[in-house]
Amino acid sequence: MTWRAPPVLRGIRAAFVFMTRVPVGGFPYRREDWTWAAAHAPLVGLVLGAILGGLDRVLLPLGALPAALFVMGASLLLTGAFHEDGLADTSDALGGGHDTSGVLAILKDSRIGTFGGAALVVSIAGRAALLAQLGPAGLWALPLVGCAARVAPIWLMARLPYVTAADAKSRDVASGGLPQAIVATLWFVAAAGVAMESALVTVARVSILAIVAIVVTLVTGWRYMRRAGGITGDFLGATEQLGELAALAVLAWRA
Repeated sequence: MTWRAPPVLRGIRAAFVFMTRVPVGGFPYRREDWTWAAAHAPLVGLVLGAILGGLDRVLLPLGALPAALFVMGASLLLTGAFHEDGLADTSDALGGGHDTSGVLAILKDSRIGTFGGAALVVSIAGRAALLAQLGPAGLWALPLVGCAARVAPIWLMARLPYVTAADAKSRDVASGGLPQAIVATLWFVAAAGVAMESALVTVARVSILAIVAIVVTLVTGWRYMRRAGGITGDFLGATEQLGELAALAVLAWRA
């Protein structure tokens, strides 16, 4: 009989399958594996951030801003623009939908509108500009940012109803609850602890980063409930993008 890792561990591999284009294999995955994938989203962000931080350091001789723009492009390739797609759809839906049914209808439309296009420009250009501001510190900042930005969506999963159709591909992943949210938070606590212990970032700045992350979680959750009555996979992707912008801003402020 072949030993099979428990779902909490299988979820790590499933998280990379679901959230990136990194070919880690491991199929088939059970429903409980996908459920635990959500808990390890911050780990995915940590690993991707480490790769992108290394790339940023290699490309810095080109100039901080060109390097940052190329890093943004690499991040799109690694994730398949997973979160950016959610940001664009969410911006179109919340910007163009007049009621709940209108919001949900726009979310199903694969076309991108004015609000979505504008949001992508702000997200990509904003993150590139903030990363350029960080300069060499991007090497350690990107892993921390990638990890921190992926905690808020998991808490939204745990606390808010999921309003997408029952056959949505993200439903199993989004079915995680409080245990997944706690594990996701612990990934960030561990990453922040290593960064502080290594004197890369101060306790005060990590504290501000945590407060800002909580604010992003509360504000986006309130908005999603008010406009759609709950969350969707696109909403979670948008929250991750807002989290990245906010985290980069905190670390780049008077860096």
